[in-house]
Amino acid sequence: MTDTILMPDECTTMSEVRAGVDATDQELVALLERRFGFMRAAARIKPSRETVRDEARKAAVIQAAGEAAEARSMPRDRIEAIWELLVENSIAYEFEIWDATRN
Repeated sequence: MTDTILMPDECTTMSEVRAGVDATDQELVALLERRFGFMRAAARIKPSRETVRDEARKAAVIQAAGEAAEARSMPRDRIEAIWELLVENSIAYEFEIWDATRN
C-alpha cells in the first residue's frame, strides 16, 4: 500500500480505491465543519427563530449544487438529493444553536 492517494482513474486495486475514498471522506468532513460553522454564525446573526428556515434560499442552494454537478458531468438528481439532506440537517442544526443561545 502507498501513502500517495491516487486519482480515481489511476486506481488499479480496491486498496487504492478505498484509500482514496477514505481520504476524500476526511476532506468532506473538514468542509462540513466549515459549513456548520457558517450555520452557527447564521444562528447568531438571525434576529428571530422564524428566519432560520428560508425555503427560497434552500431551493437556490440545492439548485446551485445541481447545476455545479451537471457542469462536472455528475448525476444532478443524486447531488440534489444529497444537498436536500445536507440543507435540512444544516437547518436543524441552526435551530438547535439558535435555541441554545437564546435560552
